[in-house]
Amino acid sequence: MDVNALSTQINSRYSEWIMTTKVAFAELTIEVKPENLLDLCRQLRDDADLDFKLLVDVCGVDYLHYGLVDWETESTTATGFGRGVTSQLLQENPTPRDRFAVVYHLLSLKHNHRVRLRVNIPNEAEPIVDSVISLWPAANWFEREVFDLFGILFRSHPDLRRLLTDYGFVGYPFRKDFPLIGKVEARYDAALKRVIYEPVSIQARTLEPKVIRHDSRYEKSDER
Repeated sequence: MDVNALSTQINSRYSEWIMTTKVAFAELTIEVKPENLLDLCRQLRDDADLDFKLLVDVCGVDYLHYGLVDWETESTTATGFGRGVTSQLLQENPTPRDRFAVVYHLLSLKHNHRVRLRVNIPNEAEPIVDSVISLWPAANWFEREVFDLFGILFRSHPDLRRLLTDYGFVGYPFRKDFPLIGKVEARYDAALKRVIYEPVSIQARTLEPKVIRHDSRYEKSDER
C-alpha cells in the first residue's frame, strides 16, 4: 500500500477525529483534533490493517514567528538588505491562534508504513495535551523533553519533570521568545566550591549584514 492509499484508508475510517491530512515528499501528515488524540492513536496502534505499534519520536513546535520574514535574502534594495523590526512584525502579525503543536512519528514494522500526527494546541496560559504513555510507554522521556524545552504539559503523565536543563532553570529554551543569550549564566565559584548563577553579563545586540556593492575584484578592467 502506498502513502496515498494509506491516507485514504485512515480518512475513511476516522475522519471525524481528523482535521486535515496531507501527503508531501511521500510522507503522510495527519492533523488530529486535540480532544480525539488518544482515540486516533489507539486505533492506529490496534487496527490490524495499520498496526502502528512503534512510537519513534515526540517533539514540540512553537509557531510564534511562523511566516514572518526577518532577513530579506532573495533580493536587495537600494540601501542593502532589508531588516524587519521584530516588535513591529509582532504588532502587525499577532500570535497565531494555535501557537504550540506536538508532533508524533509512528512506525508500523508489520506493514512498513510511517505516519506523522500533529495536534495543534489552542493558545492558553499553560498549553496542555493528553499524554500517550498509556499507549506507548516510550513516550515517557519524549514528553518530558517537550515539557522541558517548550513548557507544554501532558495530561496524566506520571512523572512530568525537567529532563535536559539544570535544576532551578527558569523558562523554556526552545520557545521563540526565549532570549538567545539566556537569562542567567553559570560559573564555578572557587571560594564557595560550587556552581553559582548570575545575571547575564553580555548585552543583546542585533547583527546587521555588511553589503559591499562595489568591489574592484569583480569589476572589469580596461587595462590590457
